[in-house]
Amino acid sequence: MWRLKIADGGKDPYIFSTNNFVGRQIWEFDPEAGTPEERAQVEAARQDFYNNRYKIKPCGDLLWRFQVLRENNFKQTIPSVKIEDGEEITYEKATSALKRGALHLSALQTSDGHWPAQIAGPLFFLPPLVFCMYITGHLDSVFPEEYRKEILRYIYYHQNEDGGWGLHIEGHSTMFCTALNYICMRILGEGPDGGQDNACARARKWIHDHGGVTHIPSWGKTWLSILGVFDWCGSNPMPPEFWILPSFLPMHPAKMWCYCRLVYMPMSYLYGKRFVGPITPLILQLREELFTQPYEKVNWKKARHQCAKEDLYYPHPLIQDLIWDSLYIFTEPLLTRWPFNKLVREKALQVTMKHIHYEDETSRYITIGCVEKVLCMLACWVEDPNGDAFKKHLARVPDYLWVSEDGMTMQSFGSQEWDAGFAVQALLASNLIEELGPTLAKGHDFIKKSQVRDNPLGDFKSMYRHISKGSWTFSDQDHGWQVSDCTAEGLKCCLLLSMLPPEIVGEKMEPERLYDSSKKGGLAAWEPAGAQDWLELLNPTEFFADIVVEHEYVECTGSAIQALVLFKKLYPGHRKKEIENFIANAVRFLEDTQTADGSWYGNWGVCFTYGSWFALGGLAAAGKTYTNCAAIRKAVKFLLTTQREDGGWGESYLSSPKKIYVPLEGNRSNVVHTAWALMGLIHAGQAERDPTPLHRAAKLIINSQLEEGDWPQQEITGVFMKNCMLHYPMYRDIYPMWALAEYRRRVPLPSTAV
Repeated sequence: MWRLKIADGGKDPYIFSTNNFVGRQIWEFDPEAGTPEERAQVEAARQDFYNNRYKIKPCGDLLWRFQVLRENNFKQTIPSVKIEDGEEITYEKATSALKRGALHLSALQTSDGHWPAQIAGPLFFLPPLVFCMYITGHLDSVFPEEYRKEILRYIYYHQNEDGGWGLHIEGHSTMFCTALNYICMRILGEGPDGGQDNACARARKWIHDHGGVTHIPSWGKTWLSILGVFDWCGSNPMPPEFWILPSFLPMHPAKMWCYCRLVYMPMSYLYGKRFVGPITPLILQLREELFTQPYEKVNWKKARHQCAKEDLYYPHPLIQDLIWDSLYIFTEPLLTRWPFNKLVREKALQVTMKHIHYEDETSRYITIGCVEKVLCMLACWVEDPNGDAFKKHLARVPDYLWVSEDGMTMQSFGSQEWDAGFAVQALLASNLIEELGPTLAKGHDFIKKSQVRDNPLGDFKSMYRHISKGSWTFSDQDHGWQVSDCTAEGLKCCLLLSMLPPEIVGEKMEPERLYDSSKKGGLAAWEPAGAQDWLELLNPTEFFADIVVEHEYVECTGSAIQALVLFKKLYPGHRKKEIENFIANAVRFLEDTQTADGSWYGNWGVCFTYGSWFALGGLAAAGKTYTNCAAIRKAVKFLLTTQREDGGWGESYLSSPKKIYVPLEGNRSNVVHTAWALMGLIHAGQAERDPTPLHRAAKLIINSQLEEGDWPQQEITGVFMKNCMLHYPMYRDIYPMWALAEYRRRVPLPSTAV
């Protein structure tokens, strides 16, 4: 039976931590663990997911919940609440529903104070890790039989009805993810016609029907070339010389968005080496299975520009294709021949590897995310198969693996701090401080221990890094990558908790550490936005948009305003003028980025509902009201016109790639979207004008609550880079409860009949 271990560094001599592994969450398989009843519970959850896999595609993330609720001896004792049609919502009923949700959320907290959760959904995360282990000869040691079984389960359970796999679990089938998951199944031991529900044959048919793997996008071409299933001649150049360009050039690594920079860093190293893994009998079979013509007859030059229409979200502009062709025809032939291969290429590879090692060490070999993790790990192995760097990478592979009722997948990198920050704020909003004191104290301790205490190693600016001291990451302290909204939410928690009795919630953070964090919180996410937007013309990916340079985001801006307004109230003398200027500029940014229909585009959640909640929270914190702010009036109109007949809100993930509001099919509501919209309207003062829409939303949330006090898993709610979705299972526990807390606190009750 699978068991989740918390804050455990294990016995691997190659692993190290900055805070004794607080926030670490790893799975292990124990064949002796579990009673027959516990095992039956897990099997029932798996079967239920499989039976409903085309209706609800995100999992409920149930395995760790079963374990932690058992360990915490949780049993819901408050009777469930229902609001009948025509009935008013009383303060007592709202309180009962709120308490049920708060007690359940409290019971999900683990020993180190955080709330574990899957954060996955994209279907291109896991296969490259399997490829890397296959190439390096570590497949059996990293993925024993039970691991393989769960990886295959995840692949089978998320195969679309047409035989393909989407870019993410709710998406239409794409060549990229169908080819990667097909190869993954074959590496894990399935035959060409094997797999549950005839998975391999159906996938291969999809690939052939869509032109074969020459139509895979550029990241797929890279991985297939590394495996030896493709030829490097079929990829656009990724010259490592990019890393030795002079800094005055407009296109320089220091000006790139950190994720883009750190994907193409190891990719360019592997491209510069033209590295190809062992050509095994399986690789030769895959060459026969994946193309629509004999491998020897593939026109690799033509394949460079081929991409299946299902994968194409960002078509390359002509200028970009001209650049690739120039590099392919003129530059690469020079750089791969003497003397330039010695004078230039060798130096470029050394500099690139220096940057890879720096990023690995600075993040304790977690790296910034899962795509980068696998590429950096492989680059370290290519440089030295027996080196310490590769061994340190292997020690951190478990940090990325997650097991749920739908199988084993690879995390983006973990959302421990992000989820904890919102869970603590939701519990604080409930005003059940005495009852929830131990939970708040543990959450407070986790947040304090997760703050990044230092800047990146050494001369970090020369390595294109930004300050991180005083910030919070998305996951844990070891990860090390500062994020502005995570910092704002962490700061908010510490400030709110500092106003409560320390004997209940723990000692408040020292003011000096709060001052450190108030220096962060810019409008961008990871690093200050400063590069020119026209550089996005050079975006080399086909399935993401706006990935080349850092941008400013509504959510980060709204979070930062709220945190700094609270900071200014509690520490009025600290950098007063700077903070006031920041808030004024941030408010102007929010007003300027509002869309014509009154909403804001959300970059990290679905989508206009999410963005509007953050924007309204920021504007309200800055003193803006329905009366004095036209942006708030427009936003209220947007939210009221998108409310459903059942009182809820429901927005399709398609809003994100299409950049227009798309409701869920069939007039469905989603409890998380409903919670965001309800809190946005409360920020906008709707209770003082007409509370009826708020009562209707609260009724839906109360009536959707499940027997144990949580809420059902519905459609996916997270997003990144416009076209790819992320599954945040904790959202269904945090936000409906938080919305009820704000409703009970700020809306007069009893309601009128709803």
